[in-house]
Amino acid sequence: METNAAILTATDQRQSPAPPDLAVLETALTVCVRKTRGNITRLADQPRAWSNAVDGHYCNYQEGFFEIGNWTSSFFTGMALLAWRETEDEYFLQQVLRLAPSYREKVFTRQLDTHHDLGFLYSLYSVALFKLTGDRQHREVGLRAAQVLSERFNEKGGFIRAWGHMNTTENENLAIVDCLMNLPLLYWASRETGDQKYHQIAIRHADMVLNYFVRTDDSVCHAFRFDLQTGEPIGPDNFCGHATDSYWARGATWAFYGFALSYRYTRDHKYLDAAIRLAGRFISQLDQEVVPVWDFKLSAGETPLRDSSAAAVAVCGFQELARHQAADHRILHAKQALLQRICCADYLNPDDACPGVLKNGQVGRARNVYTSWGDYFLMEALDHELKTSESFW
Repeated sequence: METNAAILTATDQRQSPAPPDLAVLETALTVCVRKTRGNITRLADQPRAWSNAVDGHYCNYQEGFFEIGNWTSSFFTGMALLAWRETEDEYFLQQVLRLAPSYREKVFTRQLDTHHDLGFLYSLYSVALFKLTGDRQHREVGLRAAQVLSERFNEKGGFIRAWGHMNTTENENLAIVDCLMNLPLLYWASRETGDQKYHQIAIRHADMVLNYFVRTDDSVCHAFRFDLQTGEPIGPDNFCGHATDSYWARGATWAFYGFALSYRYTRDHKYLDAAIRLAGRFISQLDQEVVPVWDFKLSAGETPLRDSSAAAVAVCGFQELARHQAADHRILHAKQALLQRICCADYLNPDDACPGVLKNGQVGRARNVYTSWGDYFLMEALDHELKTSESFW
């Protein structure tokens, strides 16, 4: 396994990374496909917001599909659609389609019970299904989700409101870095309809993140608040990192993957430059374990938990940069080292008795868990590395 020291040495010498161990990656992808078969069936039987689980049994997570906090159901549908594309086994598609009424209901009749993560939910469901099948019913639902998401845009502040019901004032002045991953839903809707409203909202939000979330040292904050009367910035906030002034590892990966995706849709080089800078800063924080500590600015005495889900998202972000010929040797080495590391026994669980795939994802300050997003982004990374398939984003 390449350590961070090896990554840096190889980069300094401008060596190409050694070929990946394809057998290890193929085995990991097989594990993902195998576990997805059971997971998508259970989810279709009872639609839920399966988020994380200490023991990997996501079905015990107590949050309903229609609750406002649900941002995770589609990580399982995304995995099932990757599995369908990989195996051509119609069973995966059939189970995903059983969820269609719930996805339609959520944005057509329960739109108040949604937040900014409609991008996570509908890019990996309706948009993916439309891309794969051409069925315009899914296009209709995806476009409706984009419309509902666009209604969260604050014109004065130039940001998409992250949380809270739209008929309440709770957190109405808050944006968070994760939302960069929701922007592809808006870019896609703009391309599909020709309505530039969606595109303009997406770039204004991306510009806002670039202006206020990215620090001078290329670390990022998790959240930011604005004055609703003037649109002027109030200052950073934090809900996922160690502290307001800290550097949450997964937030960094949402940022550079999200900026790379904005570059894909806009071809605006400021987004590509930001993604490269933020990726470089992230890589500079990696140590001999390769998988990042959950926050790079932990206080003395804090447990340095690792976050395998941040590693998985990072690999996908690096792959996106590579698609645009923007991944230098350092990024390519880091991509390979991270992917190989999270496919080893320390992080990957091949036991079919456990529905979760990727161990040691971080949620909170004191525990490592299986995470639905970690599993999905691992599978996306493996699919892109082995198959160079089209992205759902």
